[in-house]
Amino acid sequence: MGRMGLNGLLNVNKPPGCSSFSIVAGVRRLSGERRVGHAGTLDPAASGVLPICLGQATRVAEYLMEYPKEYLAGIELGLSTDTYDGEGRIIARGVLHNISRTMIEDALRAFMGDIIQVPPAFSAVKINGRKSYALARAGRAVTLQPRRVHIHDIEIIAFDLPYLKLRISCSKGTYIRSLANDLGVNLGCHAYLKDLERTSYGPFKIAGAVTPGQLHEAAEEGRLEQLLFPLDFALTGGRVYLDEIQAASVAKGLDIPLDIYDPYSKNYCSAYTQDGRLLAVMKFTAENGLWHPQKVFDL
Repeated sequence: MGRMGLNGLLNVNKPPGCSSFSIVAGVRRLSGERRVGHAGTLDPAASGVLPICLGQATRVAEYLMEYPKEYLAGIELGLSTDTYDGEGRIIARGVLHNISRTMIEDALRAFMGDIIQVPPAFSAVKINGRKSYALARAGRAVTLQPRRVHIHDIEIIAFDLPYLKLRISCSKGTYIRSLANDLGVNLGCHAYLKDLERTSYGPFKIAGAVTPGQLHEAAEEGRLEQLLFPLDFALTGGRVYLDEIQAASVAKGLDIPLDIYDPYSKNYCSAYTQDGRLLAVMKFTAENGLWHPQKVFDL
């Protein structure tokens, strides 16, 4: 508990049928903490791991975004929708009699590694300041720019026509809805994302996630703070412990030299006081060879 309220990260299991923002609003109401946000939006129909940041943890959300994510994706073959998921209207139907598991395995190889993907028109990507889905719902033609994403692994979990279930491990920015639609295009039979569960988000796993009901119960019993992970749970850079002079300089936002830079590792590190308190996230500046306090915390 910091001077300004609750500071930390929650691993929430978002149920289908509610927005990521509604989970944030619920946590804000239960915790009394004004500064609450989430990392990595889940569509309303999707479920699973949704990291929630409270207090000063909202300032480390950008580092959390870099983690890979894992999904269980249920895909229905033979149909495509305008939203690429079950929320939209059916726009095409295909023939499935010749689709085999071997054909699907062959088609999935095209999605491994670095791929170029176009986000769905019905998405939160902004076009001239407006969200794409708002334009699409208004009947406007939407053209989104392709983006490079990385698929670490795809595994077929179940296959029983017309249903296909995949385990997908991928980078940030990957749209599983687009992958489902593109798979249907590659197979020549159409496809859409029927259901989606995020089972892993970096260090956060579905097995340890708490439901909104469990959050409510914990808040009523005064133990919400016990569910929080510390800020540095989201940080993967190195660690350094500062002496009093270094800590005083960092607290003032001054650059300092640190003898820990490894050009083959991440270019940021977590800086702690001698008593183990997280003081700052430091970023290496190649121009002057010094470390800049990118985020300074008052915990």
